[in-house]
Amino acid sequence: MLAKYYRINQAAGVDITIQKDGGLLIHACGISANGNQMDIVQKVPDLNNIEALKKHIPAKTPIALNLNGKGILHRQIERTDDIDASNFTKILPNADFNDFYIQHSISGERSFVSLIRKAEADRWIQQLSNSGFVPLSLSLGPFAVQNIIPQLNIYGNELIFNGHQLQRDDELNWLSYNYDEAALSRFVIKIETTLIAEKLLLPYSVAFQLVLTEQLDEIKADVPALDTALQNKLADNKLKVKGFLFLSGLFVLLLINFLVFSSLNTANAKLTEQVSRSAQSTTDVEQLKQQAGQKEALLTTLGWEGNIDKSVLIDQLASLLPQEITWKEVALNPVDLAASRIQKTIVFYSRKIRITGTSEKIIPVNEWMARIRTRKWVKNVQLDNYTFNSELNTGQFSIVIDY
Repeated sequence: MLAKYYRINQAAGVDITIQKDGGLLIHACGISANGNQMDIVQKVPDLNNIEALKKHIPAKTPIALNLNGKGILHRQIERTDDIDASNFTKILPNADFNDFYIQHSISGERSFVSLIRKAEADRWIQQLSNSGFVPLSLSLGPFAVQNIIPQLNIYGNELIFNGHQLQRDDELNWLSYNYDEAALSRFVIKIETTLIAEKLLLPYSVAFQLVLTEQLDEIKADVPALDTALQNKLADNKLKVKGFLFLSGLFVLLLINFLVFSSLNTANAKLTEQVSRSAQSTTDVEQLKQQAGQKEALLTTLGWEGNIDKSVLIDQLASLLPQEITWKEVALNPVDLAASRIQKTIVFYSRKIRITGTSEKIIPVNEWMARIRTRKWVKNVQLDNYTFNSELNTGQFSIVIDY
């Protein structure tokens, strides 16, 4: 249910056509996703250099790159499940498999294979990075449009847009692909009810599949560096969402705890006032004292320690947390097991906070403890234990804070 919060919610597709004379024709389309709603926020056609994108697309925007034209080779072959070094020579004889990025899309009984030399593709990816963008995927040719065809007002077997010509059979599998610069759609193209220029279909397509990367069968080239960057981006989004939910839940629990303690403190104050007014009767006074003692004992058992806003203390500790540490559990005034066994009742530590979590190394834990010691309300902080769990491939620690 939380997948839509983990995904990349803001992205831009950039379609670069490398012309025969070396010139560029660049079209870009930015989209924004909010819940189940997806909107086109930038339409940028007909640029001739990557630097010009900076005027239209914000820096650090995740980019889905699509390349067309000179340097990109398309091959149509019989259906093949995988393209590897053993069958690559059938596609491009006398070529080295490791020199190319390969995009392989299967449609019915046919495979459509697109190739580009790694050095050429890396050059465009690096230019986008140097311009302040964050490239996360690379697609080749027109094939990524397959993922948005259900959204288009296209019903026949032929798909023509911006020079690209795709023929499909009655099951809507691809039969063939050709490029003719003069070939244009015979009618206005719409995405659902929104008009879109046909030259923006490809940038919209690759941006669309980047936003829905974990829900679609993406049509893109296998570029390990971009795949790693994409997974890191998604993992970072997941961590932020889970951290927000954890801290929100913790805050609610601490707020409830504070309200309960405040209520008990108010009741105790009223009881003390009754004792003062009832001093005329020794019996009544003794009864009231006994009641007050019971209330005080209950407060002590519940860990009431005066007007200390513990949610503020926890919030301060969380604000000092290094990124390398994952906070698992916090206990306010935890159970004193040794004293509980001796007294045969539950005994809690007084004015202590125990925090457990995980960290691959102990250095971030020491750094966090050093930060915690800078708080005036902290009397002492010590590492209770640190053990490395080989199964989870991370260290597990526990620290105790006196306040």
